[in-house]
Amino acid sequence: MNDQLLMFETLLALLLGATVLSIVARRVGVPYPTLLALGGATVAFLPGAPPLRLEPELILALFVAPVLLDAAYDTSLRDLRRNWQPVLSLVLVAVGVTVAAVAVTTRLLFPDVPWAAAVALGALLAPPDAVAALAVMRAVHPPHRIRTVLEGESLLNDASALIIYKLAVGAVAAGSFSLSGAAPTFAVVLVGSIAVGWVLARLVGLLISQIEDVPTSVVFQFVLTFGVWLLAERLGLSAVVTVVVMGLLAGRNTALTARTRVPSFAVWDSVTFVLNVTAFTLIGLQLRPVLETLGGGEGRRLLGAALIILGVVIVARLLWALMYTLTQRPERMKRSRRQLPLPAKSGLVIGWSGMRGIVTLAAALALPDDFPARAFIQLTAFVVVLGTLVIQGLTLRPLLTLLRLPEDTVVKQEIGVARKAALKAARAALEGDTSPAAQRLRTEYEEGLNRARAGGDPHDSPDNVLRRQVLAASREAIETLRRSGIIGDDAYRVTEAELDLLELSARPAQVD
Repeated sequence: MNDQLLMFETLLALLLGATVLSIVARRVGVPYPTLLALGGATVAFLPGAPPLRLEPELILALFVAPVLLDAAYDTSLRDLRRNWQPVLSLVLVAVGVTVAAVAVTTRLLFPDVPWAAAVALGALLAPPDAVAALAVMRAVHPPHRIRTVLEGESLLNDASALIIYKLAVGAVAAGSFSLSGAAPTFAVVLVGSIAVGWVLARLVGLLISQIEDVPTSVVFQFVLTFGVWLLAERLGLSAVVTVVVMGLLAGRNTALTARTRVPSFAVWDSVTFVLNVTAFTLIGLQLRPVLETLGGGEGRRLLGAALIILGVVIVARLLWALMYTLTQRPERMKRSRRQLPLPAKSGLVIGWSGMRGIVTLAAALALPDDFPARAFIQLTAFVVVLGTLVIQGLTLRPLLTLLRLPEDTVVKQEIGVARKAALKAARAALEGDTSPAAQRLRTEYEEGLNRARAGGDPHDSPDNVLRRQVLAASREAIETLRRSGIIGDDAYRVTEAELDLLELSARPAQVD
C-alpha cells in the first residue's frame, strides 16, 4: 500500500513539475517537449527517485491514441488532399530511406547484428512522433502549408514505420526476412485498418448523436478512443491508421451538439495536454534504466555508435526533404491543377522538423528480452529521441526566423470568408420579419458584416465592448447577493453560467 501511495505522490509531483516547466517553456519561447524531456532525465538521477515504468503497449494506447484522434479530428481533409504528394513522400519514402540508412549504418558498426534487428532499429527510429511534432508545431507557428504537411505526416508515419517494425521483429523470431513476403501483409493490414476505421466512424457518429448528457458523452468518447485502439491491436491491424481514419471522418460529422461540443473540446484539450506533458517527462525518466544496462568501455562504445546513428537519422530526413522540394516540376503541377511546389526553404524546415518521441521509446522497450542487441537498440532510441528534441526542438524557431518565411494568413483569410457567409445567412433568415427583435438583430448582423468586409472582427463592436465592461458589474452584483446570503450557491452558479455565455458570445474565438 505504501508503494502505491509513493507512486501516486510521485505522479502528482511529476505532473506539477511538468506543468511548471511547460509554463516556463512558453514564457521563453522554447517547445515544451524539450524542457520536459530534459527535466525527466534530471529527475531520473535524483537520489531516492522511484522508478516509473509502464508497459510499452500501455504507453502507446494511453499516450498516443487520444492525441492522434484529437489531431485527426482537427485536420483539414481539404488541405491533406491538396498536399497529398509531400505528405506521402514523408510517410513512405522518408520513412523507408531512414530505415535503410539506419539499418546499413548499424550493420557497418556491428556486423554481428542480424539484418532483421537492424531493420527493426531503423523502423522504430524512422517516424517523427505525432505528439512531439504537433507540440513543437503549435509552439513555433510555421506557415500554414508547412504545418499541414507536417501534421499530415505525423498522423500516418507511425503506421508505416510500426508495420515495418512488427514485420522485422517477427522476422527475427522466424530467422528470416523477405520483402516480397512482407509486402502483401503490409497491404492487407493497411486496407483492413482503413475499412475498420471507416465503419467505426459511422457507428460512433450514430451513437454519440443519441447522447445528450455532457459527462456521459465525454466519457463515451474517451472509452471509444481507447477501445478502438485496443480492438485494432487485437485484430492485427494498424491501430494508428484505424484511429486516424476514424478521427478524420468524425471531424466531418456534426453528431455533437453545441451543448456537448464546447465542454467536450475543453476536456479534450486538458486531457491531451496532461498526456503530452506526462509522456515527455516519461521519456526523460527512462534514461537511468537504459544506462543501468550498460557499463564501462563497452557502454561508451555503444553511446558513440548511438550518436552516429542520431546523425544519420537527422541527415537522412533532411536530405530527402531537400531533394523532394528541389526536384519538383512547377510546370507539370500547374497543368495538373495542383498546388505549386514547396520552396526549398519549406523543405529545409520540414526536414529539420524530425523530433522523435514516445512511440520510438515504447517500441524499443517492447522488444523481447532475448532480442539481438536489445540494450544498444534501447540506448539508441533514447539518444535519438532526446537528441532530436534538444537539437531540432531548440533550433526550429531560430531557423524559421532566419529563413524569414512569409506570415501565415491563410487561416485568417478563410475565417473572414466564413464569418461573412454566416452573417449573410443570418441576415437573410430575418427577411420578412418586422418585429422589433428582428430589427435589432438585423442591425447587429449588418454592422458585424461591415466590419468583416473591412477585415475586422465582427465581435469587436461597440455593443460587445460595452457588454464586456458591464458584465464585471453584473458579476459583482451576484457575488454580493451570495456573500450576503440572499441567494445560495445553486442560484449563483446558474446565473454565473449565463453571464459566462454572454461573455463568450462577446469575444472572438482563439485561433491556435
